[in-house]
Amino acid sequence: MLKIVVFDSGYGGEFLADKIEEELPVIDVIRVIDWRNADKILTSPKEARRIAREDLRPYIGRVDLIVFANHLITATSLKFFRRKFKNQRFIGLGLKKPKTPTKDSTIILTTKAVTRTISYYNFILHLNHKPKTIVLNSWPEKIDDGELNFSEINDTLKDLVDRSTCSQEIFLFCSQFYDIKSELVKLFGNTVKIHDGFNDSVREICRILKIKGGMKKLK
Repeated sequence: MLKIVVFDSGYGGEFLADKIEEELPVIDVIRVIDWRNADKILTSPKEARRIAREDLRPYIGRVDLIVFANHLITATSLKFFRRKFKNQRFIGLGLKKPKTPTKDSTIILTTKAVTRTISYYNFILHLNHKPKTIVLNSWPEKIDDGELNFSEINDTLKDLVDRSTCSQEIFLFCSQFYDIKSELVKLFGNTVKIHDGFNDSVREICRILKIKGGMKKLK
């Protein structure tokens, strides 16, 4: 059976691992979630790289694929891991530009550390217009602790974005934010388009591991 590792610092990794298991039942998913070092992994690229390297040491070269369920590690360290460990395959949750043009009302929900990366700068540079970025540093920890509720989401966003625009698109550049997609739909309406990168990761897994059939088609 194919084996992959999903690495992260909190529930974002759990959510992505659940998604992979649901879509690709032919894969054995090993969850490496470093809750203890969550703050460092979410805020410090240097520390995130060091911690990931230590946590993944038992698996490098022994599994079919390692997946980073963390945008900061993907943006700052994915190339490093690929160069350092050439016999191990790695992918991550990237800042991937959509195939179709984005709307003028696009917003990005992310953390401060991600906005400081070259990958984030390049993502913004190649969009057809400038999106509105909202930095939410406290939300990942609150999601991990089960403390982020609809009232806080509503109170935080209501004065920052125009929710009357029906063509709204939202990019989630923090894997924990996958947990609040239903709340965002309540706020912005059923026409909102939310990009979280999870489906792209599953497709990339299928491509790398040569899994035929793809999502929702494997038995």
